[in-house]
Amino acid sequence: MVLDQQSCYQAVKSHDARFDGRFFTGVTSTGIYCRPVCSARVPKREHCRFFGSAAAAEGAGFRPCLRCRPELAPGNASVDASQRLAQAAASLIEDGIASGNGLAHIAAQLNVTDRHLRRVFEAQFGVAPVAFAQTQRLLLAKRLLTDTAMSATDVAFASGFQSLRRFNALFRERYRLSPSDLRKRAPRVALRDDFAFELAYRPPLDWARLLAFLAARSVTLVENVHKQAYRRTLAIADAGAVHTGWIEVLQHKTNALLQVRVAATLAKVLPQVLARVKRVFDLSCQPQQIAAALGPWAKPNAGLRLPGAFDGFELAVRAVLGQQITVRAATTLAGRFAAAFGDSVQTPYAELQRVFPPAPAIAERSIDDIAKLGIIATRAKTIRALAQAVADQRLTLDPSADVEATLMALKQIPGIGEWTAQYIAMRALAWPDAFPHIDYGVMKAMNETNAKRVLARAEAWRPWRGYAVMHLWHSLKE
Repeated sequence: MVLDQQSCYQAVKSHDARFDGRFFTGVTSTGIYCRPVCSARVPKREHCRFFGSAAAAEGAGFRPCLRCRPELAPGNASVDASQRLAQAAASLIEDGIASGNGLAHIAAQLNVTDRHLRRVFEAQFGVAPVAFAQTQRLLLAKRLLTDTAMSATDVAFASGFQSLRRFNALFRERYRLSPSDLRKRAPRVALRDDFAFELAYRPPLDWARLLAFLAARSVTLVENVHKQAYRRTLAIADAGAVHTGWIEVLQHKTNALLQVRVAATLAKVLPQVLARVKRVFDLSCQPQQIAAALGPWAKPNAGLRLPGAFDGFELAVRAVLGQQITVRAATTLAGRFAAAFGDSVQTPYAELQRVFPPAPAIAERSIDDIAKLGIIATRAKTIRALAQAVADQRLTLDPSADVEATLMALKQIPGIGEWTAQYIAMRALAWPDAFPHIDYGVMKAMNETNAKRVLARAEAWRPWRGYAVMHLWHSLKE
């Protein structure tokens, strides 16, 4: 965002949650930087400096506030091409993919040159990618030291540091206290077989409808909704190993937070787990801005979010299975698919017994293996071709992917048309302007029968047409 100094200070004075995560305030009299919602006494205007990212604040010599904890601030969604590229790089860093790799590796992942990526990244975040990565590792370590009972060594390596010595030295240099000093100041956390975290969002968030959407599409044995909690299994590959476990997500009863429990078996991939939770529950959303852009018809339901995906391949398979059949029928097929091909996993929940099979495992299956589950042969062929493309890394199904190139690649797979490609872009790529205009529900809600007219009318909703789809689907249930 463009940092209007006066507007930023007014947001700080009013503790305006709409600006949480959109900028940080460095206080020159204390050397500390805070979120706009910090409960500490509001500093004088002349003592404030404003930064677009935590990394920029730390680069200017400020250290994070121990009260408002900048590492807990929500992120920011964007549709601008340059901003989206910078945020895709930031997402790779936050996911831990870039740990131990340089800028060239990140640029290659995003199909751009190092120089171009550095330029757009610095324009967006105010610091170079390397400095941003360093700040993110430190902030994650700070969170783990505060919120878990993990040993300092485990915290260091889970945060992407290559040595405990380097971790200790950099932590002390940047934050002016050692990891052990921070832990002494934090509330004591008991040893347990899972981790507990809190993730912030900008209200409103319609938790009930978000859960209902996910529940209707949940894959049996892999995920479910129980009362007000979302639970699922996860399998995350990292550094040549696959880590499996489970998570549970609930909404905090009073604060704008999600409470997340993560199995201890996922300790080495915590950055990826938390990043995926943020993505699935659309915690970077700026609901007031989107509702205003969509118009008065969307404002009464400003809390609707655009659900993401924990795994792009899983979501894509689910989309193919859902072609021209009911949501319930597709869910049944997805459950059979997971039961037949997914590996078993231990969880405290009887309903969760499998992880969704990865693309390489499905690429090795025959079309007959897939079809015998009750999946028609043409869709079985599509799923196998999709798996092969992902396994061969010809297709990337996560928010770091180039949207237009991915849409084109998806539609080159026999059996994947415009609806399926747009739905995958909407959820797996987290593309807020995706618009499956030939969707029956969309056309019905718009009282249209002509796809061209649907597209023409939807022009007014750019660049948030994906959110418009959620509002249109919701309107059919009222």
